[in-house]
Amino acid sequence: MTDGREYTEDGHHIVIDGRKWRATDPDIPEGRGAELRSILMAWRRDVRRTGGAAESRAGVQAAKVALGERGTPWWEQSDDERRARWETDVPRPGTDDA
Repeated sequence: MTDGREYTEDGHHIVIDGRKWRATDPDIPEGRGAELRSILMAWRRDVRRTGGAAESRAGVQAAKVALGERGTPWWEQSDDERRARWETDVPRPGTDDA
């Protein structure tokens, strides 16, 4: 992993200011990863806009699970489980699905 971040030796976590955070699943195709990161940022903006409304926080959670940053650790999932996780529909805020 060569994105300039510091990773733990096993690659499962990134280290920021001495604190470990679960790394995004490295097998997510770049296009889908970019889409999920965009959705995550939209939900984070919505959290600020709504003062932390439950629906907005649930949107952040859904995006982070799809990225592999929350939920069952991606390194404990089968390839099919990982693919199903990142292919799950995560709507953007303000859509009828959200």
